[in-house]
Amino acid sequence: MYITCLDLEGVLVPEIWIEFAKVSGIPELTRTTRDEPDYDKLMKWRIGILKEHGLGLKEIQDVISKIDPLPGAKEFLDTLRSKCQTIIISDTFSQFAGPLMKKLGMPTIFCNELVVAPNGEITDFKMRCPQSKLTTVKALQSCGFETVASGDSHNDLAMIKASKAGFLFRSTEQIKKDNPELEAFEEYDDLLKAILKVVEA
Repeated sequence: MYITCLDLEGVLVPEIWIEFAKVSGIPELTRTTRDEPDYDKLMKWRIGILKEHGLGLKEIQDVISKIDPLPGAKEFLDTLRSKCQTIIISDTFSQFAGPLMKKLGMPTIFCNELVVAPNGEITDFKMRCPQSKLTTVKALQSCGFETVASGDSHNDLAMIKASKAGFLFRSTEQIKKDNPELEAFEEYDDLLKAILKVVEA
């Protein structure tokens, strides 16, 4: 019994913070988990920048409402979900994910929560559990499932390496170079074939 665990941003949808950086004109916010392995440090830094510029949840949600899945992502996900159980495990937040999940056909997503003040200021964030991607994969395995995982960033590597099979998808050259043992794909068809080869074996 297999469950496929996918990252969200960079794999199925554009990076939310990069899209917001473009719209807000704040280039510092293009920094993501591809660049900064320490997610706690990255998010605290992002919240500081938002506060500095007087931006809050509404401004980010306005940008998210205009984001569409990456070309081919929904078709890939629909096909994958018809073949095996699939969960999106993301370090994003429920306040960001809702509109994107609708556009992806409402797949299951495990993510985190923002702490938002009454005036809409993002003041903090709550992670679902420590090392949420790895912890979730380990929990699924403890329930008797084998996992297959795919993602693009530093924070995906632990769940990818802990799974029966794991693949990089549209990752950076540096991450691919640092993890030569992991197969890396650029196209959904190739990733789908690799996953199905495992789950249908």
